[in-house]
Amino acid sequence: MSRYGLNLWQQWFRSAQEQSLLVSRKGKLDCPKRKSFLVPACQSRQAIASVSHSSTCRGGLNVSIAACCGDSPFLDAAPAVTLPATTHPSTHQRVSRRNFIAGITTAAIVGNLQEPTEAAAPAPRPPIHLFSKLLQWLDYDNLAEVTAAAGYTGIELTVRPGGHVEPERVAADLPRAVAAAKRAGITVEMIVTAINSSDDPQTEAVLRAAAAAGVKLYRLGYLRYQDLGPIEPQLAAMQRTMHNLAQLNERCAITGCYQNHHGGRIMGASIWDLRTVLGDLDPAWMGCQYDIRHAVAEATGSWEQGLRIIMPRIRSLALKDFRWRAGRPLSPETVPAGTGLVPWQRYADLIRAAGHTLPLTAHCEWPTFSPAEESLPIAQRKQLATERMAAERAFLQTVFSDPSNLQEPTQSS
Repeated sequence: MSRYGLNLWQQWFRSAQEQSLLVSRKGKLDCPKRKSFLVPACQSRQAIASVSHSSTCRGGLNVSIAACCGDSPFLDAAPAVTLPATTHPSTHQRVSRRNFIAGITTAAIVGNLQEPTEAAAPAPRPPIHLFSKLLQWLDYDNLAEVTAAAGYTGIELTVRPGGHVEPERVAADLPRAVAAAKRAGITVEMIVTAINSSDDPQTEAVLRAAAAAGVKLYRLGYLRYQDLGPIEPQLAAMQRTMHNLAQLNERCAITGCYQNHHGGRIMGASIWDLRTVLGDLDPAWMGCQYDIRHAVAEATGSWEQGLRIIMPRIRSLALKDFRWRAGRPLSPETVPAGTGLVPWQRYADLIRAAGHTLPLTAHCEWPTFSPAEESLPIAQRKQLATERMAAERAFLQTVFSDPSNLQEPTQSS
């Protein structure tokens, strides 16, 4: 079987079609404004995502997680808005990864939706942003439309070569992207850049344009080790780079975040070196975007210690899952959240215990479409992308609102 034959989404949809579980788009239930519904906890990720939400149903309380550092301009409280709860009308069942994937029918959701009672009040659903990388094929208006329809509160926008905004056009194009998001009822408060030096002539222009457009946080590009030579002098040079960028960030009133990423030559893969490089920099201006997928892939047995050492420096959370490629045990591939090796309940417990407010971003970096779907008209691809990215959001919001409904992954590969 080809790699596409193993595509997770194809398998899920094929299974649903064989059991006559899919309903037409006309059968989808819109969520009335200022109301919330009880969605059975035993539903599949796809089924939960089939309920579309009005703009008043997005938002919520920022997830509470840790830091013992200074105030960042990013750490503003989000308005409380009720989102649909994933509570079974008759019993509170634990939702495992298998439940989310296999689930029961979309039709069952429609039949089981009930008005909530005071006794069954839903847990707050944290707001969550969507990384725009996998939607590069959409213009600003369509990007905002899909993001909003999938239930996200904002876009983490690519502002880098080949991204939604080219760095040399940031002054003209970033305000257009922000305006499109605003029309859709969402925000652009985070961007992803290739910035890794304050000496680059485009760096200050990008940061000032971003701050002027209302962006509060940006992700840096990566710093890499040389193949040969001692590590300590390289870390010292990287510290100077971060120090200079932090000073520029403060002048521009924007927070920088360095993402930990799996890979041998990437500084920060092990977390401990990133903590050294960040040193005593004020995390209000330079911190970490913590990526649980890359942390577990890099240090499967000791990722918790890395999380603890970097916790006071975390400014945002990048959320995604992975599994090892078949026959290539040291090669990770990204899969939909809840279907891989990330221990979501343990992660949520550690984050919850820390007590600080930070933004969340879903990185839906699995294949959005099968080869056959790639040639579909844009309207159909938008619909498929909306449904699949809404499923990711539903799972991740469950993780950070009620992790007791989750079970540890059991994948052994």
